[in-house]
Amino acid sequence: MKAMRIHHYGPARDMTLEDIALPHYGPTDVLIRVAASGVNPIDWKIRSGAMAQAMHFPMPLLLGWECAGTIDAVGHLVTDFKPGDRVFTMPEFVRGGTYAEYVAVEVTQIALMPRTVSFSVAATLPMTAQAAWSAIEAAALQPGQRVLIHGGAGGVGAIAIQLAKAMGARVSTTVSSRDVDPTRSLGADQVIDFTRVNFAEQVRDLDAVVDTIGGATQEASWATLKPGGILVTLSQPATAERARAAGVRTTQVMTQPRGDVLKEIAARVDSGQLLPLACHSYPLSDAAWVHESGEAGRLAGRTALRVSPL
Repeated sequence: MKAMRIHHYGPARDMTLEDIALPHYGPTDVLIRVAASGVNPIDWKIRSGAMAQAMHFPMPLLLGWECAGTIDAVGHLVTDFKPGDRVFTMPEFVRGGTYAEYVAVEVTQIALMPRTVSFSVAATLPMTAQAAWSAIEAAALQPGQRVLIHGGAGGVGAIAIQLAKAMGARVSTTVSSRDVDPTRSLGADQVIDFTRVNFAEQVRDLDAVVDTIGGATQEASWATLKPGGILVTLSQPATAERARAAGVRTTQVMTQPRGDVLKEIAARVDSGQLLPLACHSYPLSDAAWVHESGEAGRLAGRTALRVSPL
């Protein structure tokens, strides 16, 4: 099969499209013929070596950790899915490898993809949707509570806004100037242009903050929480000592593959309750260009690589 791999950490131009063997699938796995693979910042962070100390991978490494496609074969213990099913997934990081024509995935990590979107759009949902779901789940929001979601125009933030609104929360979010109107259309009650105003002066006594950014943004967020509130971080870990000093709580979300969550996400997309971000797709052979563009901040919305015509 065709696959995009790296043989060492380094620049995007060192990615190579190669012929490799089909992946082995076990008794509880499904073998998916990949139609499209989502592309995420974590992909080029891993490829460049920026994550080498935190996440060690043997070489050569097959990149990609979310995709959509059609089941080609199933393990003998799989009963809920069959060949021909259109599915989407975020395989666990120890397997990964969705920049390829086929990927083997544990059956508990897949779900039938939304019927109302293309393979490319479906391929960009698993990682961001599950991260957003996990963050809102960790925040344990109740109807009427107030939450600030940083990066509301990003893949995780955009879905987190919609999930929080569906729970009855009042949602504030931070975005740049160009994203104010599109983000408001997702249902956010308050859209803060962080390039014009200090968000920490615009919100107070929040029940929760969902931090997708870290750094100075995280530090400024402590003052926006009410006593006993919670800061949920998906990026830079926050210390328990810092949270105690602010009189609040904190937790870091590490997103795990969950087919049950993907099933719920698909249902909400098909019912119109959840709107995916616009998606741009490119051939697998353009993966190096896509990585370079992503690293330079030139990609808007979500991005997928087209792998196999289905």
